[in-house]
Amino acid sequence: MCGIHGIYRFDGLSVEPGILSAMGDRTRHRGPDDEGSHLDGPCGIAMRRLSIIDLAGGHQPLSNADETLWLVCNGEIYNFRELRSELQGKGYHFKTGSDCEVILHLYAAEGDDFVLRLNGMFDFALWDARRRRLLIGRDRLGIKPLYVLHDWQRLAFASEAKALLALPGITAELDRQVVADYLHLGYVAAPGCIFKGIRKLPPATLLAVEDGQVREWRYWRLPERSMQGLAEGEWRARVRAQLDESVRMQMVSDVPIGAFLSGGVDSSAVVGLMARHSQQPIRTYAIGFAGGEAEALYNELPYARRVAELFSTEHREILVRPDVVALLPKLLWHMDEPLSDTAFITTFLVSEFARQDVKVILSGVGGDELFGGYRRYLGGHYARSYGRLPAWLRRSASFAAARLPADRHSGWLNTLRLAKGFLASAEMTADERYRSYLQVLDRQAVAALLIEPAVWASDPLTRAFAAAGNDDELNRMFAVDAETQLPDDLLLLTDKMSMAVSLECRVPLLDHELVELAAAMPASIKVRDGRLKHLMKTSLADLLPDDILNRKKRGFGTPMGAWLKRELAPLLRRLLSVEMVSARGLFHHARIEQLVADHEANRIDGTDVLLALMNLEVWSRIYLDRRDPGDVAEELKSYVA
Repeated sequence: MCGIHGIYRFDGLSVEPGILSAMGDRTRHRGPDDEGSHLDGPCGIAMRRLSIIDLAGGHQPLSNADETLWLVCNGEIYNFRELRSELQGKGYHFKTGSDCEVILHLYAAEGDDFVLRLNGMFDFALWDARRRRLLIGRDRLGIKPLYVLHDWQRLAFASEAKALLALPGITAELDRQVVADYLHLGYVAAPGCIFKGIRKLPPATLLAVEDGQVREWRYWRLPERSMQGLAEGEWRARVRAQLDESVRMQMVSDVPIGAFLSGGVDSSAVVGLMARHSQQPIRTYAIGFAGGEAEALYNELPYARRVAELFSTEHREILVRPDVVALLPKLLWHMDEPLSDTAFITTFLVSEFARQDVKVILSGVGGDELFGGYRRYLGGHYARSYGRLPAWLRRSASFAAARLPADRHSGWLNTLRLAKGFLASAEMTADERYRSYLQVLDRQAVAALLIEPAVWASDPLTRAFAAAGNDDELNRMFAVDAETQLPDDLLLLTDKMSMAVSLECRVPLLDHELVELAAAMPASIKVRDGRLKHLMKTSLADLLPDDILNRKKRGFGTPMGAWLKRELAPLLRRLLSVEMVSARGLFHHARIEQLVADHEANRIDGTDVLLALMNLEVWSRIYLDRRDPGDVAEELKSYVA
């Protein structure tokens, strides 16, 4: 695990080592244990290393025997032992015990198709000195991020965008064309990036530079059709076996390892399976919030404690009331890009807590996408029943729903919020209903907010739906999740917030073989009669008790909406004041003022859109105004003093 970066110059001039060093300095937190680089004329590749496997011998860049191939790699190759044995049988000589060295020899043996043999999370850069060719790539699901800058002079890449800002002639500039997408979804989907001139390499993508030409291609996609004909018992056996194998493979480490534990089905399954493969008690870490009703809704510590006792883990938990004002600038600097998902705060806090003991952590991220765990996956199920009601009753319900209050941080108001969202979307097409559940603001509201006309030609959801050829509505939604929210929201924040404290986070539920299995599973097996994650839960029935398998779901976030009405209200008002908004020149302040008023009056739950706007302003102060995050934090503190 580390951060990688590098440059290929089209003018043939040699890469300057000082520039590579400056790029690495921006991402020292990703790899505090070691650094290294290899320069060969117009190409230079480098890394910052967090030592996990082969602590003494795994220094990067890695090279083959005659030093014609050079590699830097961020991540883990979980099937490296099997691949290493196979390659040694073919006569390939290994210099180290590093998992990443198999990439060099697989490339020599199989060319670019080697990537299809890898089971892992990774981004890499490989320099083929004989061909004078640079190859960079990203894992199938986009677990590890990779940013690219391509201009007339060079192609540069890095695990974090901030490293590219160290390049000569590059300054942070807002890409206004992606602002509409950001406000629509609450994050910037690949290949977009908030920085003008920088983009994200999409998941499952390779990019080659050779003879001055750049070629990019996709090497893997989800199965496009579900597999029919298998009995539920066969699906259950296959899923359980693959879950078990995925967890076993990802426990390989030469340093202490632990697990995040929320007490939900996914993290509990990971911990339970880890316990079966370990001779020692598993170390588990949980987080909860101190405060009133809103905080209690996000406090899952009793469930986590229940699972920890069940599997006799070495359990640690932390009850927090985070200083969000002080944290926001620091965390947004680490994130590179603003977002509206409050899980980035929670993920940082629990990562920081776990890093006191361990260097590697396993997480349950991805289970809800794979196996149908989100309420939005029930939209079609309930819409079909709703469609059988008389038209006059549906019209009356829709009229009444528009006037319902909404607040996700109160039990009964959250129920009304969900009902309001369903009734507003019940008669939409499946694709538009999905969009309505995922969006922060609909496109009409975004257009009304922006001073400059919104640009929708690159709308990420439209692209993802066009590419999702699945005949199964549920799996079609999963295919869109896998192209958008999963890599560019959940996995991006997981990577950035764990690496901010030099912690490697692994996600065994996103093992690509398990993902392919889940993508081929018919909707009737995944979700049955309104029961989310039906198949996954039945496959875990002998591992987890009913009160964990069937507990009410909570998101891994914070009660931010409640805080914005209380202690963070002064921060909200100052960051989105007419003076601040006018100075940026992006938005109509009157529309923002209405959003704030509607949120405070519970007419809408505006948590996501208000946080998206606030985070964009804080991000702008750090990156566009070139201010130190600590300085910005002190200013924000003065707003709420």
